[in-house]
Amino acid sequence: MAIAAQLPFEQTDPLRIAPRLRELQSRGTVHRVRTAVGDEAWLVTGHGQVRQLLDDNRLGRSHPAPQTAARTGESALFGGPLGNFATEAADHARMRSLLQPHFSPKHMRALHPRVETLTARLLDGLTAQRPPADLHAAVAVPLPILVICELLGVPYEDREQFRAWTADAANIRDGACSERGLAELFGYGQKLVKCKRAEPGDDVISRLCATEGVSDDEAAGLSMALLFAGHETTVVQIGLGALLLLTHPEQWQALVDDPGLVPNAVEEILRAPGKGGGGIPRYARTDLEIDGVTVRAGELVLLDNGAANHDPAVFPDPDRADITRSAAAHLTFGHGARYCLGAPLARVELQAVFTQLVTRLPTLRLAVAVEELTMRRDTLTGGLAELPVRW
Repeated sequence: MAIAAQLPFEQTDPLRIAPRLRELQSRGTVHRVRTAVGDEAWLVTGHGQVRQLLDDNRLGRSHPAPQTAARTGESALFGGPLGNFATEAADHARMRSLLQPHFSPKHMRALHPRVETLTARLLDGLTAQRPPADLHAAVAVPLPILVICELLGVPYEDREQFRAWTADAANIRDGACSERGLAELFGYGQKLVKCKRAEPGDDVISRLCATEGVSDDEAAGLSMALLFAGHETTVVQIGLGALLLLTHPEQWQALVDDPGLVPNAVEEILRAPGKGGGGIPRYARTDLEIDGVTVRAGELVLLDNGAANHDPAVFPDPDRADITRSAAAHLTFGHGARYCLGAPLARVELQAVFTQLVTRLPTLRLAVAVEELTMRRDTLTGGLAELPVRW
């Protein structure tokens, strides 16, 4: 199959799927593409295929020859293969078993009042300012950081430091910068583990340290992975969710009129913002066929969950934001054995933010035109750099 497209696709609107990706999707579900660093890959765009392959053990994150494997970018953490090819399944199962208990429904329910309190405090800070104010800096950034710090037992006063390291680690264009960020983050995790060994607290890192068979390095690695994943993606979702609602005033008003719609609206917020294309990287562990296309062992397969979330076969009129639609089939958190552990936590935070925003600031609106907003292009998670608002 000829190369159909070059990644990343140009995204002209932060809320809409890239036009080139929409065009590819209309022509089929599997496409031969070239990644940002020039390597060949398969891009899967159909909802049914992406959902199935996310839970297919013929695909994995590791590669038998990682040095020569195709890469998506320069990020040390996400640009290429991860893990040991021979033990990937067992390693993943162990990681899940160690972390799953900390994100149980019971733990999330217990966290709910605290998230509400933290959200209210941040909104107090926002409303104390004279508009226009930056919703991104006042709420979207600090809330997930506050929550994950409390959950893990990470000092909130270290936030500027670890935010900088996580941003470096996620850099998709500068490999050396990404390596440095990752090393700094791991070193920080080792220091925290040493402190928790000496003085345990009621937090995830302390409980990991107390788990039999968990080494200091394993506890540090798992903790820093949670610190990274547990705040950065939610920061992005709060910002894009607010932008989505404020650029669709009728949707915002519907929530103001009925805040009970917020849980459903959160699923649409998770589904609707478009992405530039790429999605979740996997490597074929064996030859397989995807919708009539033969993929060879070792080849890079990109499972585009953003495109899948805009598949008209599953979400009618997918580019239309509709907080009343049934959007729960979205694949933003993945699917199956690798479904995002932090999904319940993200939902708690998003529901708290949007419930309080619509009840406390019913007249909230954008302070600048959408065209004036800046998107972060050089990091894995993307998202907004700022979101000026008035009320």
